[in-house]
Amino acid sequence: MTPGVVTARLDDDVLGVAQLMRDRNVGSVVVCDPEGGAVAMVTDRDLAVRALADDRPRSEPIREHASRPLVTGEPDMDLEEAAALMVSHRVRRLPVVDDGALVGIVTLDDIAVRTGNLEVAQRMTQEVIEGALPGFFFHERG
Repeated sequence: MTPGVVTARLDDDVLGVAQLMRDRNVGSVVVCDPEGGAVAMVTDRDLAVRALADDRPRSEPIREHASRPLVTGEPDMDLEEAAALMVSHRVRRLPVVDDGALVGIVTLDDIAVRTGNLEVAQRMTQEVIEGALPGFFFHERG
């Protein structure tokens, strides 16, 4: 789990969140409600597909483009539980919540580094993508 999670507020605008991702060098941001509770996730792909490709205003609130429902894990989960949850819900990032407070995030990259097994991370990535895009064909790069 990575303890430092980049967050945005529901009313932050699309441009501000995109700049936050750029400045913090992340591909996703957890969106929080006014009380600080994690309620959604927005990824760089969400911004590209839901905002920019549809020519939406950059001043529009990020809430319009965030993915819901937010699938979360718990701090006491072991790696296998987190990985299974990610695969079953077809997500690549799993915010970790403890008593309603956002305390970290687990990503496929974290799992690959932690296990030292690139094959496991690649298989998980393929399972997540196949679940989200069942008609997508995978080709080996070479």
